[in-house]
Amino acid sequence: MATSSKMPSPADLKAMFGMEPENAVAFMKSKGYAITWNWREMLDQAHDQAFTVAKAMNLDLLSDIRGALETALQDGQTLTQFIKSLQPTLESQGWWGKQVIVDSNGGAEMVQLGSPRRLKTIYQTNLQSAYMAGRKASMEEAADTHPYWMYIAIMDGKTRPSHRALHGQVFRHDDPIWAAIFPPNGFNCRCRVVALSEAAVKRRGLKVVSSEGHMFTEAVETGIDKRTGEIRTAPVTGIRTTDAAGSAITFRTDPGFNHAPGTGLADMLKRKRAAA
Repeated sequence: MATSSKMPSPADLKAMFGMEPENAVAFMKSKGYAITWNWREMLDQAHDQAFTVAKAMNLDLLSDIRGALETALQDGQTLTQFIKSLQPTLESQGWWGKQVIVDSNGGAEMVQLGSPRRLKTIYQTNLQSAYMAGRKASMEEAADTHPYWMYIAIMDGKTRPSHRALHGQVFRHDDPIWAAIFPPNGFNCRCRVVALSEAAVKRRGLKVVSSEGHMFTEAVETGIDKRTGEIRTAPVTGIRTTDAAGSAITFRTDPGFNHAPGTGLADMLKRKRAAA
């Protein structure tokens, strides 16, 4: 995982992942909606079924935000363009700045609603997940000829050490590890996956490894619910393996990213094409 001073646009993501946005848009359009108070209420695979933004407490508001994201994908909008387009809509709905909001349990709390910083997180997290879901669907459809998947990290000083250590690791496409570690694996994660043929693996002298006996899942604390005092936890999946130099490494997903985006998208797209 890494942070970057330059926020990738949809055009940057397209260049990075080498694909058109159709699958990414299809993934976003396939979702329903969910009302949530904070991000801990909806984790992992639930994001494949429903679109949510914490503290966006009505469907009109969620629809406006998702519509803006779909436009950003289709038109290749930058973050600046996305904010400029969406901010007036959010302000007109009263969803901007810090306000005292009453939650579904009747409790009042001072919260941060819309802001440039929040829109940056919404933009990057949703667009990158959508692109990677589309990428994964394309790779699944090509698994007969390209059955090996290689984890790729951006190898610069901003990259999280465990993500850097997983760079170049090759697993079969059907290895269970991909159900958890297919990127993004956290906020601002720039990692990706490439598909390889058997001939390419042999030509490059790559070693195909298995996660069998090396995977683990554990619960980690994600904070305290201010309304109830409850300590919230979330599952994370990891793998214990060795890096290219033979040193032992442990890789974990971030809480809330313990899944592969777009599971089932390839089958949905096949059905859609067959019905066309």
